[in-house]
Amino acid sequence: MLLHYLCGRIEINMQTLDERKLIARIERRMAKGMVEYGLLDDGDRVLIGLSGGKDSLALTELLARRTRIFKPRFEVEAVHVVMRNIPYQSDTDYLRSFCEERGVPFTLYEAEFDSSTDRRKSPCFLCSWNRRKALFTVAKEKGCNKIALGHHMDDILETLLMNQVFQGAFSTMPPRLVMKKFDMTLIRPLCLVHETDLEELATLRGYRKQVKHCPYEHESHRTGMKDILRQLEAMNPEARYSLWGSMMNVQEELLPTKI
Repeated sequence: MLLHYLCGRIEINMQTLDERKLIARIERRMAKGMVEYGLLDDGDRVLIGLSGGKDSLALTELLARRTRIFKPRFEVEAVHVVMRNIPYQSDTDYLRSFCEERGVPFTLYEAEFDSSTDRRKSPCFLCSWNRRKALFTVAKEKGCNKIALGHHMDDILETLLMNQVFQGAFSTMPPRLVMKKFDMTLIRPLCLVHETDLEELATLRGYRKQVKHCPYEHESHRTGMKDILRQLEAMNPEARYSLWGSMMNVQEELLPTKI
């Protein structure tokens, strides 16, 4: 009986230790990204785009923790944007309580879009753009100067590959993007955090999944790019870091140049 109790205590302590190590690793990478790319400044008011997925839930939790650190001093709020014409079942009560438990003010904002207004753009693009416009609207109403999005390192590398393959452009989602037209700055504090770590955190924390039945989801190539990224890492375990480094190491003299 005593042996069974001791084994149980050891298992609990190991789980706690593993959880502490995971959170420390995530926060270390997050802090590195915020410092290297200058994401936060004293006096910032940051609006978190809370979709309800694991990434945005983690971002909300992590930024709320950082508001209690002395420097830099900043404030956070969260908004969940609902597109009325997309069957995305949001548990808004859960999202609200999740934020309130962490001292983060929560706003629910409803919008919609008409995919027939611009046949040149995919419905996914139009939905994303209208969600983004809603974020700008709420940010202005709340007096925020920055919008934080939950994109992690995998998202950024997958977008880099997608833009090269489908757009013929060497570009991606930058950690910091100044939107002069809207007088707003987009930041991605999880830019150096691995998706696998966020998945593990979501399991440990018991984040609830939102139900999504998007009619346009099959049009996205992101799942395929996730597979390609995994294949590249199978060939070279350091592939993600090489890809990331390539964005800061563009050797123009070794690229084709039109005369």
